[in-house]
Amino acid sequence: MADLIQYKRRLPHLLPPGEELFITFRLAGSLPQQLLAQWREEEEQQRNHAERDPNQHYAEQKRYFGRFDAQLAKTEYGPTWLAQPELATMLVQSLRYFDGKGYELLADCVMPNHVHLVVRLPIGAPSLLKTLQRLKGYTATQANKLLDRTGAFWQAESYDHVVRKGELPRILSYVVENPVKAGLVEDCQQWPYTYLAPT
Repeated sequence: MADLIQYKRRLPHLLPPGEELFITFRLAGSLPQQLLAQWREEEEQQRNHAERDPNQHYAEQKRYFGRFDAQLAKTEYGPTWLAQPELATMLVQSLRYFDGKGYELLADCVMPNHVHLVVRLPIGAPSLLKTLQRLKGYTATQANKLLDRTGAFWQAESYDHVVRKGELPRILSYVVENPVKAGLVEDCQQWPYTYLAPT
């Protein structure tokens, strides 16, 4: 258990070395608090109504993430600063900077109000929690300078989960196709802020 890195705010975060991880983080204020509270209440009710096996729990997490991501893709609420090319480019460069230093980058996609990241965490790599803190801290500082603003840039907590065996191709496709599903482009290759590692 010593090599399992775990932290908890609202959700438990298990970031084990040697695994592939799917991470989503978003701009502060990009989802209405009332909606998030409603979803948390629904999830809590489901948790209290039945003893869940791991597969049921995983299915519930996928449903929650699906609603969460679909709402973000609508960009109906909150800031969309990452739609600005200068900010998106700075973020893309920062994500690439940590490739080989904090994680092995498998895919990423910068959307107008959120970021998807798929990484492999090598054995012996620095704590992914620390890498993400450095990444988010640096990009928040740079973005606030570019926007001439102060205050929280990123939502404090990220959504993350370990990629299950056999699921990596589906998740990589999901990340790369995200701009198409959101109606931003017709073909994923048209979106300049997506990366897929060569296989």
